[in-house]
Amino acid sequence: MKVRVLSLKSAYWRPGAPYQRLILDMIKNHVKDGDFVVISEKAIATALGNLVDESKLKAGMLAYILARVWIRFAWGYLLGVTARMSLKNIQRLRCYPLREGARHKQLCLMTVGFFHSLKHWSEGGIDVSNLPGSMATIPLAESDMVAKTLRDEVQRALGKRVVVMIVDSDKTFTFRNIHLASRPTSVEGILNVGPLAFILGRALKLRARSTPIAVSEKVSAELALNVAASANRARGSGSGRTVWDASARFNVPVTQLTWEMLESVEHRPVTLVRLRSDPAESGYGDG
Repeated sequence: MKVRVLSLKSAYWRPGAPYQRLILDMIKNHVKDGDFVVISEKAIATALGNLVDESKLKAGMLAYILARVWIRFAWGYLLGVTARMSLKNIQRLRCYPLREGARHKQLCLMTVGFFHSLKHWSEGGIDVSNLPGSMATIPLAESDMVAKTLRDEVQRALGKRVVVMIVDSDKTFTFRNIHLASRPTSVEGILNVGPLAFILGRALKLRARSTPIAVSEKVSAELALNVAASANRARGSGSGRTVWDASARFNVPVTQLTWEMLESVEHRPVTLVRLRSDPAESGYGDG
């Protein structure tokens, strides 16, 4: 699929940021009818205040078992190897922090359930990367409504008919026409099979693409995945793909990252993706 892609820079969106107005300002000089406006779920969730301070949670026995036994040993010595994870990430799993990790698993158990809590990280869409302190974002409860509302706002304010897509960099794995995601998505044709998607997809070296969470129009799963993948390649990973990467970048413990540190890094929460029917058509960069 030939596309043209333009990722747009923005200041970091703190809780309460007027994300709809910010998106309109970012795209108004570039967007055309038919474009996909692809937005990071993490950025929207943060702006909407979909945040939990894990330091305020009290971990139960099951959460401690998941942190101490399941993550350190099952993932650190078996599942991580099976899933062909890097040695660096396997070491991180084997040294998984017990107190903070148990609190994180408690949040997972409370919000996405036991099955999704079995994943090593990014459990069911919960994310702690690119966030300060002990904060975590939880998945958008009504992502379809958010996408459709933004689509309508673009048409009202800019007079453009676009397709709005909300995406997560967490991967969906494809075998022929079967698409396996490790978190919930409303896109028809993508199956949520929890941590099995990551384990099987990595072990079998299946095609991996970012996960479309919601789309304002009905599109095929294959098209949605291709658009999400193109946007993810252009967007980058902010302060790092994992909380450990951000910690290393700023040389502080993972729980001592601050809003100011995150604001010092380039962020690209919005990407325009244009399907290219005519190779000679002018537009932004090729994807």
